[in-house]
Amino acid sequence: MRSTLLSRRDLDFLLYEWLNTEELIKRERYAEHSRETFDAALELSEQLATKYFAPHNKLNDSNEPTFDGERVTLIPEIGRALDAFAEAGLATAAMDYELGGTQLPVTVSQASYAWFQAANPGTAAYPFLTMANANLLLAHGGPEHIEKFVRPMLEGRFFGTMCLSEPQAGSSLADIVTRAEPQADGTYRLFGTKMWISGGDHELGENIVHLVLAKIPGGPAGTKGISLFVVPRFLVDDGGTLGERNDVALAGLNHKMGFRGTVNTVLNFGEGRRQPGGAPGAIGYLVGEPHRGLTYMFHMMNEARIGVGLIAAALGYTGYLESLDYARTRTQGRAKLPADPASPQRPIIEHADVKRMLLAQKAYAEGALALVLYCARLVDDQRTADSEEDRHAVTLLLDILTPIAKSWPSQWCLEANSLAIQVLGGYGYTREYNVEQHYRDNRLNPIHEGTHGIQGLDLLGRKVTQQGGASLLALGGRIDTTIATARAKGDEAADLADALDSSWQRLVEVTAGMFASGDIEAALANSSVYLEAFGHIVLAWIWLEQFLATSDRPGDFYEGKRHAARFFYHFELPKTAPALDLLADLDTTTVQMRDTWF
Repeated sequence: MRSTLLSRRDLDFLLYEWLNTEELIKRERYAEHSRETFDAALELSEQLATKYFAPHNKLNDSNEPTFDGERVTLIPEIGRALDAFAEAGLATAAMDYELGGTQLPVTVSQASYAWFQAANPGTAAYPFLTMANANLLLAHGGPEHIEKFVRPMLEGRFFGTMCLSEPQAGSSLADIVTRAEPQADGTYRLFGTKMWISGGDHELGENIVHLVLAKIPGGPAGTKGISLFVVPRFLVDDGGTLGERNDVALAGLNHKMGFRGTVNTVLNFGEGRRQPGGAPGAIGYLVGEPHRGLTYMFHMMNEARIGVGLIAAALGYTGYLESLDYARTRTQGRAKLPADPASPQRPIIEHADVKRMLLAQKAYAEGALALVLYCARLVDDQRTADSEEDRHAVTLLLDILTPIAKSWPSQWCLEANSLAIQVLGGYGYTREYNVEQHYRDNRLNPIHEGTHGIQGLDLLGRKVTQQGGASLLALGGRIDTTIATARAKGDEAADLADALDSSWQRLVEVTAGMFASGDIEAALANSSVYLEAFGHIVLAWIWLEQFLATSDRPGDFYEGKRHAARFFYHFELPKTAPALDLLADLDTTTVQMRDTWF
């Protein structure tokens, strides 16, 4: 029976027919792997996601975590699913052998993890955050952090969080006030409140490892004065034995419209529940150097941003497959106009407007998944580059694609979920079907890990200008290569290449003009519009890549891919033209608006 979580056939196409993932086994890091080990990971993930994660997704949604003032309670199915995930070794799939990992390519591990995100994003969030936490400490922590905290996280005994936001600061991290006071023994005592902490308190494991941004008194102002600390829920001695509870208190739970299975918390550090050695405050351990915390945290944030794109793509994908299944079986309306009441009703998938909605979902979901896996392949290229020069080139490309990989799936796979509801009609709006929950779960992702507006400012204000536009040039080089290949194929591929080339050149021209104006405020005023136009053009490139990978291949699967590409070029890419016109004009309508006019 075909899964309605994801399409294994599409994953195989993306991994093996487009991204040529099998070529990675020629590289030393992945030399012990093969197509068979890749397939085994994908099959295991689909099985576990289907058996342990999917069955309690609706239960997660209807039974939110509760807090009685002392303890957080979750439904037991979450713990059983996470135990199965850990026992299968999936938490360490992409980790080094010496850490107990299997050194799978990131491309394969991300494709595998997509099954869990599609099946149950609320439960899948716990290992998602933990793996990102561990990866940060592996990159920037010391040996003591790895032994005390990372290894237990990889074993599934500890869980991890990231603690950035504060009630009064929100996304403006320059304004955080949590402070970390140095102690004579080299530790720090932290005082402050952190908001929106997913996985911040629960009983799923032995410990929770918080990564906390705070300021050391006397440091520089703003973001340059932020440091990063490991603050465990329970203290851990040098032998790995758990000690007393740290001064980290759960102040309360946040109640969300989606992702209800993921406990979301307000945490108080240094509230005074414990005073070891007579000194108040939550005991924390500095990661790396003082005042470089935001730089380190971006390691986790960038990984999480691409991860959020994967969640959004997975939710868009499963909603698409469920509405497709419904459209094939739901009969309504008749074929002829005027309709003959005596004729049999036909499946709604035969109606043109339903086809439009399904095609849009297919274009959004399959395009988003392809983009995220392309970024994962870039991470593999980073890890295995032959030279520092090659690594730098890949990093430039990944830098500029990261805000797109986070924001585009979050926006357009949410739209796919909206269309899935529409395909089901009144039934789509009821809790008896899954698609309304997918929409609510996905609605978090345009906010998660930096809002849509923040991604736009990052893209336009930083990424396209960094190192003299090197990232933009790197992406342009990749796009030009695809365009040249498509033109060489001729016929329809060449026509699509011409459309992409025209849109890309217009984007580059508009970008240059915005900054040449010297009016930075006007240039950045519509950065979200820029993000959307940029993202659509990138996805047009991704779809041309997929179109080329299907060339001369017969069969329904390949015809479907080609038709989705056509849809994107006919319905979606033209949307960028008026957006680019607005950007070229340096429109200041939003800037000129005044509070009193609303």
